[in-house]
Amino acid sequence: MVTVLLACCALLGAGLAGAAPGVTAEPAGAPPLPKAGRWTPVAPGVRYTAFDSPAAKGPVRAHVLAVDLARRGVVVDLLHPGVVAARAPLSRLADARGAVGGVNGDFFNLSEAQHPGVEATGAPVGPAIAGGRVLKAAVPEGQRFGPRLPPGTSTRDVLGVGFDGRARLDRLTLDGSVSLPAGQLELGGLNQYALPVGSVGLFTPAWGAASRVRATCGTDTDRGAPCSEDTHEVTVRQGRVVAVAGSPGGGQIAEGDQVLVGREAGARALRALSVGDRVAVRHRLLADRARAPFRFAVGGFPVVRGGQPLAGLDTVTAAVRTAAGIRDQGRTLLLLALDGSPAYRGGLSVAEAADLMRSLGSVDAFCLDGGGSSTLVAREPDTQTVTVRNHPSGGAERLVPNGIGVFLRR
Repeated sequence: MVTVLLACCALLGAGLAGAAPGVTAEPAGAPPLPKAGRWTPVAPGVRYTAFDSPAAKGPVRAHVLAVDLARRGVVVDLLHPGVVAARAPLSRLADARGAVGGVNGDFFNLSEAQHPGVEATGAPVGPAIAGGRVLKAAVPEGQRFGPRLPPGTSTRDVLGVGFDGRARLDRLTLDGSVSLPAGQLELGGLNQYALPVGSVGLFTPAWGAASRVRATCGTDTDRGAPCSEDTHEVTVRQGRVVAVAGSPGGGQIAEGDQVLVGREAGARALRALSVGDRVAVRHRLLADRARAPFRFAVGGFPVVRGGQPLAGLDTVTAAVRTAAGIRDQGRTLLLLALDGSPAYRGGLSVAEAADLMRSLGSVDAFCLDGGGSSTLVAREPDTQTVTVRNHPSGGAERLVPNGIGVFLRR
């Protein structure tokens, strides 16, 4: 049984300008929405706005969903294609699950130009939890894709919503072991596109059909380092080894099976196993701050904590960005994506994104994947499918591995 303690992350931003006069009134008892343009209803407890804001590289247009997590029936969960190592347009992910809105999620394994012959998996960088189910853990920090992490942050940082219905930031660490006839090993990874050097990683059916070779490429500090030549793979079914291989394989893992992939010292330990040997695997994600277990969590990196921007945020590199902010003691989640049309493509630095989220009242804030991935979708009134509200900078939706979805449960 996998147990998880999670907490949520959020994002903050820069000053607002050009807000349309007047803000749509919220129902009695709901927290007031920030004065950032005119809010229009998407669904009970979910509202949308768009507004322009000045920035160092030219004005930006922000698209924002405000989600009242205290409203009965309003739920936030992970949007994903059903497996970790796969991608799809955000609008398709939202419609497949019946979401009323959402934004794209974590950074991901987008390309493998430094490893000829190795295919990119499309798998996300950080931990992921959907519907209370742990899908994956975080890759080593030197293996991540995306902008430079702010000082003191980690690939293990997440934004999530607990079973108590409140959003928060936390950090999730894999805690697991592999019990072999010769002794016990620490588990180094769970459904990750990159494993720590010398470790053993676990792959489950939730990984998908992508090759597991990429997991043995690079090092903990250099994503482009060569793939390991010392690898081994073992398939376990009902606690016994049923197959062994000298290199990682691919294809969908059968339900009930577990695949262990080892590199260097981890490979040597797995090589001692034979078909029929007993193997037991234990794993869970542990949160740094023990609160209500997460129903949902997604990776990225924090930019605001306790109402203050993190020290050392990038003030130079501007890009189209996606962010999430937490306010009202975790009862309100703000989801933001910048417009990528030519008039607004100058974008924001990470520091500017933090200031913008703060101006919306975020006490905590979290950066998600940006650039061509930045997408915000929401339903129009009286419709059953979402529309893309911003203009993706690539001219069309990028395929993404996950996103944050907003749902109404009756």
